[in-house]
Amino acid sequence: MHLEFYFDFGSPASYLAYKRVRQLEEQYDLVVHWMPMLLGGVFKATGNVSPVTVPAKGSYMVKQDFPRFAKRYDVPMQFNPHFPINTLNLMRAAIAAQKMGCFEAYADAIFDAMWQEQLNLSDIELVATALTKVGLDAPALLDMSQEPDIKTALITNTDAAVSRGVFGAPTMFVGQEMYFGQDRLDFVEADLKADRGS
Repeated sequence: MHLEFYFDFGSPASYLAYKRVRQLEEQYDLVVHWMPMLLGGVFKATGNVSPVTVPAKGSYMVKQDFPRFAKRYDVPMQFNPHFPINTLNLMRAAIAAQKMGCFEAYADAIFDAMWQEQLNLSDIELVATALTKVGLDAPALLDMSQEPDIKTALITNTDAAVSRGVFGAPTMFVGQEMYFGQDRLDFVEADLKADRGS
């Protein structure tokens, strides 16, 4: 089964979903197409806003809901005190990592630095340190992230997401079926189980 996964590193829900989808990859015959997009661009195009802009909802998600799902998925999570972080360069570098064939190592490093180590990844030096720590060529990745075709690819991904009805992150597609939010992954797993059963 093929799953398209639209995400932004600045989204804590994307972090949880990424970790869970990686688990599902190990359990099922699942092919994931990672689709980096710029969540700020999606919000602007759709008129949506981050849920944390509603104080009561933001407090609930940060203090109760995210920890609840982190425990369910058995993944460590610490809410980043620097949130919200401008992820433009991080998302461009994700596309560069795809082209360089090191996307999963890159995504693991950035998600962990953001939502476990609580680093301020708007600081490019901290980004480079996080990448170097896991053996990635940080200068090459960061240089490629500024190339015109990489910048265009991120815009294209973001526009494609909006044209498909995406309004937030993470958003996943199984065929034409859309699932928004990491708390919809039970439906994705049900599809996987049905697919395996067939």
